[in-house]
Amino acid sequence: MIEVSGLTKRYRNVLAVNNLTFRVMPGRVTGFLGSNGAGKTTTLKMIAGLVQPTSGTATVNGANYRDITDPAKHIGVVLESTVAHPARSAKANMLIGAASIGAPYERVSELLQLVGLNEHAEKRVGAYSLGMRQRLSLAMALLGDPSVLILDEPGNGLDPQGIAWLRNFLKWLSTQGKTVLVSSHQLSEMSQMADDVVIIASGHEVASGPLDQIIQGIGGVEIKFRTPEPERMIQVIQAAGGRAHFKGAGLVDVSGLPLEQVGALVAQSQIIIYEMTTSRGLEEAFLQLTANPQSSTAWNAISE
Repeated sequence: MIEVSGLTKRYRNVLAVNNLTFRVMPGRVTGFLGSNGAGKTTTLKMIAGLVQPTSGTATVNGANYRDITDPAKHIGVVLESTVAHPARSAKANMLIGAASIGAPYERVSELLQLVGLNEHAEKRVGAYSLGMRQRLSLAMALLGDPSVLILDEPGNGLDPQGIAWLRNFLKWLSTQGKTVLVSSHQLSEMSQMADDVVIIASGHEVASGPLDQIIQGIGGVEIKFRTPEPERMIQVIQAAGGRAHFKGAGLVDVSGLPLEQVGALVAQSQIIIYEMTTSRGLEEAFLQLTANPQSSTAWNAISE
């Protein structure tokens, strides 16, 4: 488990992180979300003991990172994809890493297979694509079989197949009881991966908790309709305070209202529907929460 309490970091006149408090629980994937410059990487570095907080605490399984004996066997950290020496092969880098933390050498082959690099194990890392380096960094973070993983933008450079693999891999790790904290800009992907989210803006928290509850709390469900009456549907939804956008070919995107209310409006108005699909609207929730941090904090307090 990761516990952050009152965590603050100031660089001279810049307040990079402001009084952050949240928990990351075992057996769950927690998405750490924020715009560029929101303070995500600084926060992750403070948790990993790479940056000294101005005030507050960040502990992993009850201890400060710098006080943990054999930290690689408790915490796996990926903050950049350049942890491996480019002139050495992936296998050589992994063997050196295993020797440095006392991990069994058999773990190297197992992990290279697990992250899909077994066929490229003897290839120099300098010739790897960015996506392959991301996979290697993840394998190296897992050498000590840690119970906690801290990952900063691990999906960068991955193709669609790689992103799908990463999603399933991290979800699988969480089912093994591991604590997974992952930052990402890929909101659509995070909506499929995360159990919980922590959203920050300008260095402070604007929302945290189970993803579904946060989205439901601000009406962030996205609904797509196919109807022969798009103009009338738009009028009905907008009159009720929701948002509706015509996408052509009879398609209408609806957001800003709870699913149950939209269903009731459609039924009451007797609008013909050919097709309806719903998705968790993390992008809309994120934009609303980060656009008005103060009201988001108030919502958070009410929802607890």
